[in-house]
Amino acid sequence: MTTRTRATATVTTTATVSWTGANARRLARQHLHPAAAATASPSATPGAAVASMLGAHAQVLSAAELSVGLRGDGLTRTDVRTALWTDRTLVKTFGPRGTVHLLPAADLPLWTGALSAVPAGRNPFPKDARMTPDQVEAVVAAVAEALTGAELTIDELSEEVVARTGPWAGDLVMPGFRTMWPRWRQVLHLAGHRGALVYAPNRGRKATYTNPGCTPLPGPRAPAALIERYLHAYGPATSAHFARWLAAPKPWAADRFAALAAAGAIEEVAFADAGPAWVVAGDTDFPASPVRGVRLLPYFDAFTIASQPRERLFPGAAYERALAGGQAGNFPVLLVDGTVAGVWHLRRSGRRITVTVEPLEPLPPAGLRALEEQVERVAAIMEGTAELTVGPVTVGPHA
Repeated sequence: MTTRTRATATVTTTATVSWTGANARRLARQHLHPAAAATASPSATPGAAVASMLGAHAQVLSAAELSVGLRGDGLTRTDVRTALWTDRTLVKTFGPRGTVHLLPAADLPLWTGALSAVPAGRNPFPKDARMTPDQVEAVVAAVAEALTGAELTIDELSEEVVARTGPWAGDLVMPGFRTMWPRWRQVLHLAGHRGALVYAPNRGRKATYTNPGCTPLPGPRAPAALIERYLHAYGPATSAHFARWLAAPKPWAADRFAALAAAGAIEEVAFADAGPAWVVAGDTDFPASPVRGVRLLPYFDAFTIASQPRERLFPGAAYERALAGGQAGNFPVLLVDGTVAGVWHLRRSGRRITVTVEPLEPLPPAGLRALEEQVERVAAIMEGTAELTVGPVTVGPHA
């Protein structure tokens, strides 16, 4: 036990946590520990799987389906789609960092309460494209009204927003994909964070949106609950780690952590070479044994994005090969013994799913057998037949 004095309080560090223990617990709590029975939780529903990782990045829905399927025994992409569009136990909306995520429908009040409490950062748009605070509020209200009891495409929603607010909302001042978007689109994600908007089923190839009728959890309870869930899944972690994951201002996150520490809800530990970090109070049991085995994780899997320190998860050559300028998620990754040890690619042709794996070092026979099992599992989740190709060993970003 060590005691340190800060400007505002005396903090007692009660435990030391190794990277080995933290990594093993994170994998286990997300049903990703290779040594777990059947390599997954047999009772994990799509909603429980998504809750365990704090949201599945869904900009590419097939990657989200794979992230969810890998965390449940026997889950397939059809199960995820049924949970999303039929049972509505999942919702597709704007989550952490303003990016599209799958979230548990039951947790939407918590998520919207927490996300809407995050202070806005610096406005990235040119001065003549910006909106006043009153205009922002008018647009969010218009989105909520237009989508109540309706499922609208983005163009239909745009017409409704402009009609309810004014021509200024439709000014084409937002750079889009090879075009210019109307001014109001810059707060589309904010409408999701406020609980006014989620995705509805596609109409042909066009996305649609609806109002879920969600009331965000008010006050400080939602950010506090989200921090505790984050620490349960990814702790030990610092307030700066949380801020980066959520795309929140670091001072705001630090204040939230300090309030929870003062209330005794979280406690500080000494974490590997990351220094002081936080866990939920009393949650200090970590495995002693290192992770063994092989895993495949898809694009933007929550585990690779949220786990810190990133240098430990992406050791050595993996930091150059499997990250894009330090940003995680741009490559599907091969995990060997709990750390990134290569990348992989998937190509689908009808039911045939060809997986090409590029390890950073040659895999031993046992590793190759485990990899074959992982590829079979990926194919089962994606409802296809598997074919594995082990590519050349890659050692650099351009290999």
